[in-house]
Amino acid sequence: MLHLLTALPHRTMTDKKTGRVAANRWIFSSATRETGCLTEPNNPRTRACKAAGLEGLTLHGLRRSFKSLTEWLEVSVGVVAQIMGPPSATAEKHYTVRPLELLRVHHERIEAWMLEQAGIKFDAKAAPGALRAVA
Repeated sequence: MLHLLTALPHRTMTDKKTGRVAANRWIFSSATRETGCLTEPNNPRTRACKAAGLEGLTLHGLRRSFKSLTEWLEVSVGVVAQIMGPPSATAEKHYTVRPLELLRVHHERIEAWMLEQAGIKFDAKAAPGALRAVA
C-alpha cells in the first residue's frame, strides 16, 4: 500500500493565514475542508468505484473479502481481527499483545499473496511511487 499511496498526487493548497502555497500533506485531501483532508470517504470512494466500473463495492465488502481471503493463508483469526480493526474478543483485547512489527509481517504476507492471485508482479524492494497500469 505504501507504494501505491506514495505515488498518488498531492493537491497544492494556499495557507489562508500566510498565503504560502505548499503541497497538502494529505493524500486524500479536500480543498473545501478546513482541515485540508477528507473526513467522510464514501462520496469520493463511490465516485472512484463508479469510474473504475466497480459500482456497489463497499468498505464493508472490502473488509469481508479481506477477512475471507486470509483463511487461504491460515492467518490467525486474532491477527486478522487486529489488522482489520479493534478486536472484539476479550482475550484479544486484554491478553494477546502483538507488536505492530508482527502485524506488519502478516499483512505483507497477505498483500503479497493477494497480488500474486491477481497476477500482479510486485517488487517490494522497488522504490515507492512508480505506478503502472495493470491489465
